[in-house]
Amino acid sequence: MTTEGNAALVRRLEGSTRATLLELLFDVVFVAALALTSTLLTEEHTWSGTAKVLLMLTAIWWTWSLTATTTEFYDPQRRPIQAILMIAMVGSVGMAVALPMVTIGHLLLFVISYVGTHLIRCVILVAALHRQRHRTARERATRFLFWFTVSSVFWVAGALVDSPNWGLWTIAITIDLVASAARYPTPRLGQVPIAQYKRITGHLGERYQQFVILALGDILLLPTLQVSRGGLDSLRITALLCAFATMLLLWQIYAFRAGELVLAAGSNTGRPARLAPYTHLVLVAGVVATAASFERVVNHPTGTTPARLLVLIIGGPTLFVLGRVLFTLLVSAVVPWRRVAWLLLPLLVLPWAGGWPPLLVTATTALALAGHIFVPGGDRETRPGLETKQSDDG
Repeated sequence: MTTEGNAALVRRLEGSTRATLLELLFDVVFVAALALTSTLLTEEHTWSGTAKVLLMLTAIWWTWSLTATTTEFYDPQRRPIQAILMIAMVGSVGMAVALPMVTIGHLLLFVISYVGTHLIRCVILVAALHRQRHRTARERATRFLFWFTVSSVFWVAGALVDSPNWGLWTIAITIDLVASAARYPTPRLGQVPIAQYKRITGHLGERYQQFVILALGDILLLPTLQVSRGGLDSLRITALLCAFATMLLLWQIYAFRAGELVLAAGSNTGRPARLAPYTHLVLVAGVVATAASFERVVNHPTGTTPARLLVLIIGGPTLFVLGRVLFTLLVSAVVPWRRVAWLLLPLLVLPWAGGWPPLLVTATTALALAGHIFVPGGDRETRPGLETKQSDDG
């Protein structure tokens, strides 16, 4: 039985779906952490180092995603939820500070920031909901607490050595991802009911859109900082303009009906709430890789393109579009073939692009992205039976 106090903590479906100012501040803090991740990715010179950066990126993203889900299910205007947002901001700063040094020190800082954010969030929710006698919501929070306690063992164990135990950390992040996909099956409590995933409002779609839009700004921010510190020759300026064009194209590709898909499909299946963290992880990884590529291209626009830089230039936008394709496919059950076709263009030139100047490779990739926008056919990318309010692709 739900009391008046419970209704004050659990979000009402008829309440406002707009993000609060504290949620927007929360996003800005996490986007700053993503920018540091892009810089760290730029400085990595080995494939194993790149994989480690992606693992840390996943941890940062998972913290944002789970906190965004919290503000979807609970009212962000209430003090306990605001406290959770502030704690998540502190955790983001802690993880960001530890990022550049994570292979030689600051291990516990990174782990405590990540594990502490999740465990404290769950404890606050369980305690608050217990006082309010909201059994269903308390059980939901308890399931989350159980699984983050399990994964925390591997996170902490992996940091109690002179260098990170990446094997244990891989197990830990895998537990976090798989437990969520399995709806947090917990002894005596079972899984989170599907009905709770159907209980979403326009707030969730708005939160994901806001974060992606803010994150896309890093694609322009990082090369701008590099250009401002060096010479203003024509090639560097051209690379910066290419970064600007790529940012706008990725924005247009993502923005097309993203929020509409989440809200319309979610009201029937609950799939967006469950799948958005995974598809958007691919999107965010694409943004981070793209920002890292332009940070290097503005400094070295000519010459040949090394293999790692080639992967960043082509792989970043490709990951972003792939994440958008998966989002459309899994949520609306429609294969966006036109996007898939344009996705192949930069991959076709991959065998020869290594001998091209980095600036030419970025221009070719941008051309492929433009095909998503300017070639007609976006109006067919809809779910059967879902009204389409827009006819132009983007």
